[in-house]
Amino acid sequence: MNAIFAAIFFAACLLFLFSDPDLFLAAMLKGGQKAATLSLSLLSVYCVWLGFFKVMEKSGAMGCVSRAMTPLARRLFRTQDKEAISLAAGNLSANLLGLPGAPTPLGIRATQRFLAQNNGFAAEMLFVLNATSLQLLPTTVIALRLAMGSASPADIFLPTLLATAFTTLLGVLLLLAAETCGRKRRAR
Repeated sequence: MNAIFAAIFFAACLLFLFSDPDLFLAAMLKGGQKAATLSLSLLSVYCVWLGFFKVMEKSGAMGCVSRAMTPLARRLFRTQDKEAISLAAGNLSANLLGLPGAPTPLGIRATQRFLAQNNGFAAEMLFVLNATSLQLLPTTVIALRLAMGSASPADIFLPTLLATAFTTLLGVLLLLAAETCGRKRRAR
């Protein structure tokens, strides 16, 4: 895939260089400047939310969130492991806030604990929940829209909520159906 993207990039550069060589360097520099500005905007959003999660963790609020999510998480992941449930709850909380990179370490540690218990279903469920990523507050997309000068960056709130709720529900139902079919097949 990297080779394909590199080939497309070099082909576009050559085409642009031959069609309008005067604007080639200016366009490259302007693109680099936009990329750096956008990266800094996203960095500030991530710093705020990761700091928020660290404060929640230090204050014990993350433990409260984890305890509140425990009954649902026990049913959803079919486990009694409090540490795995806490890690999965932290992962899901970060996803709910629309931070795609932040929950990854928690998800990896939760998955390792689930797999250490031979609970493949829980690892699969966490994967589905991360892939579908129900977002109550799509902070990253709102930050991108704000950085790009959108007049109303939060207009995507309701469509994002509806779309991610639908995909999450569908993903969970498909996983449950696949597991049920797998059990029936093993019973034969």
